Amino acid sequence: MITFNDDTPNKQIDTLRKEEEEQLLQMLSKRYKLPYVDLTTIAIEIEALRLVPEAEARIASVAVFKAVGKKINIAILSPNNPNLTATLESLTRRGFVHTLYLASHASLEHAWTRYKDLSYAAETKAGIFDLAHQSLEELTREIKNKDDVKRIVDDLLKDSKSHKVSKMFEIILAGALSTNASDIHIEPEEERVRVRYRLDGVLHDVVFFSFETNKLLNSRIKLISGMKLTVNKNAQDGRFSINVEDKEIEMRVSMIPGTYGESVVMRILNPDNIAVNYEQLGISPFLQEILLRKISKPSGIILVTGPTGSGKTTTLYACLKKIHTEDVKIVTIEDPVEYHLNGITQTQVEEEKGYTFSAGLRSVLRQDPDVIMVGEIRDSDTANTAINAALTGHLVFSTLHTNNAAGTIPRLIDLGVNPKVISSALSIALAQRLTRRLCIYCKVKKPATEKDQKTLRVVLAQMIQEGKEESIQGLDTKIEELFYATGCEKCGHVGYKGRIGIHEGIVLDASIEAIINQFPSERELAQAALTQKIPTLRQDATIKILQGLTTVEEVSRVIDFYDF
Repeated sequence: MITFNDDTPNKQIDTLRKEEEEQLLQMLSKRYKLPYVDLTTIAIEIEALRLVPEAEARIASVAVFKAVGKKINIAILSPNNPNLTATLESLTRRGFVHTLYLASHASLEHAWTRYKDLSYAAETKAGIFDLAHQSLEELTREIKNKDDVKRIVDDLLKDSKSHKVSKMFEIILAGALSTNASDIHIEPEEERVRVRYRLDGVLHDVVFFSFETNKLLNSRIKLISGMKLTVNKNAQDGRFSINVEDKEIEMRVSMIPGTYGESVVMRILNPDNIAVNYEQLGISPFLQEILLRKISKPSGIILVTGPTGSGKTTTLYACLKKIHTEDVKIVTIEDPVEYHLNGITQTQVEEEKGYTFSAGLRSVLRQDPDVIMVGEIRDSDTANTAINAALTGHLVFSTLHTNNAAGTIPRLIDLGVNPKVISSALSIALAQRLTRRLCIYCKVKKPATEKDQKTLRVVLAQMIQEGKEESIQGLDTKIEELFYATGCEKCGHVGYKGRIGIHEGIVLDASIEAIINQFPSERELAQAALTQKIPTLRQDATIKILQGLTTVEEVSRVIDFYDF
């Protein structure tokens, strides 16, 4: 018995029709002076396709199939489609520069099938990565700690489809937000790629994956952060934002070449993490009262010092919020603007356009401000301009990179500031560090080690000798037992949850002014400041250890606690 397959002739006819259409488009491409492309024979970049929503793409008969930074390639069915103009204008307004290609309907249909591969995150505009509310809630409910991120990503990687890398990226981002990470590190190693979160200042392994997956992930990151996809031998910087429940979180991305591939660090600028009130900074009551008097003055300069990541900007914001009233004009110059303050004029440094801290400060002074915040004093010009602003009736806040409060004055002198001027302008120098706070649910009190007891006794004796008894009044100074970290589900089995600051300060009083013109060292300045009775970093840390807020082990991670 002979059977006939009716589908065979139909398939042959369809094939001939498609071939004829492709040939026709090749002819029309010459007429329209547009290059021809067959999308069935090339790789379509899924994230490029995302730039135009599927419904709009079908109406306008377009498909964005490639993107390199802001340069995109677009396949179109016809340049005469009236809906095409609106789509192209929209892309131009968003900063994209397009190159048009002519493609057949079958070719476009092939591209449009890739829309099903798009995950539940949508790019709403250039550089804005929008996590859908429902999807984020689902991820947040599922992700409680870094181990949950590893489990979900590992399950996802069992599916070999390459487009799953988009969902993996979203999970990594959502996990970082759920765990309050400050940074995401993606680091290629010899045999695998490591992903780490910085939680409360400490890096933790989250997940590992292959180099193939990392290559796709890097392309994803480069695309949304405005980097060049083809560059992998030079360092690149970029940024994008995440819209989460009507809140915009900026991501600063740094990518550098390494031995085994490009290393990526994404810094999360979450406004919720730095929206701290003045009373929540962890400054001791004695120093807090001194600082409050200084920030309430109409002029002078207040400097907060410490290494990167020590919470300097958070302290400045808290001070600004404390003194802000409707009759005070406050202007800031930041890099970047990390947290938006109502009623305060905030500007962002753009060095490529010449708007540096120094140039911005000179411009701000023409705005008749009462209070100025300069994100960081980096050079001589900025230092001298800030000092002069303080001398001419402005209250100036800024940060400086020094190891301690006593190092502020030598650093200013090193930047070319006249020592005689410093004593008139500088109100207070505040140094700070951030230590992890013991988890209140699982911390336990147990016998202290001999080394810890010895160190704490030395610090307490030093405080008494220097007349700082007031700072330790009411504290249990029996140090045979101390609180230590254990770990529970509430803190992700780390033993710590959140951070607290340790501080020290130096006020410009008569004892400091007496030696400032002699180019004093840090040690000489610290000695002259003993009469102020402000606890040092080590002494303030000791107070917080005795209060059960942190541990000796944690404090020694951020300062030389054992070094006398």
